[in-house]
Amino acid sequence: MKGFKEFLLRGNVVDLAVAVVIGAAFTNIVNAFVKGVINPLVGAFGPKDLDSYTSCLKGPCEVSATGEVTSGIMILWGSVLSAMLQFLITAAVVYFCLILPMTRFTAKRKTLAEEQAEAEAKEVVLLTEIRDALVTRQR
Repeated sequence: MKGFKEFLLRGNVVDLAVAVVIGAAFTNIVNAFVKGVINPLVGAFGPKDLDSYTSCLKGPCEVSATGEVTSGIMILWGSVLSAMLQFLITAAVVYFCLILPMTRFTAKRKTLAEEQAEAEAKEVVLLTEIRDALVTRQR
């Protein structure tokens, strides 16, 4: 039980849990954006709902009142297009709002750490020179 408790309280597990919850909430925002903005823009050129874009692959396609295909083979490429748009929007927002700023922050932090290490090295060299000068003067 102790090992399990340590596993749960480790930072990576908690961070992952937070990321999953935020990701689920963000998915709802992206879905609403696609349905509320993208679909109407596409609707200016055709049907408002991307899911209505279909093609019949074999024979005359007939759809029942419940939405099930009763004959023929229907390709639902509009729903695939909608899912691709949702993925691209999600990936773009994650990259530009999370990954890119974090990469810049990490690079800046690394540069500052390198500058600090360089300054400390110079300080050590200077202190060594002062010590050596004092030792030489005492002789």
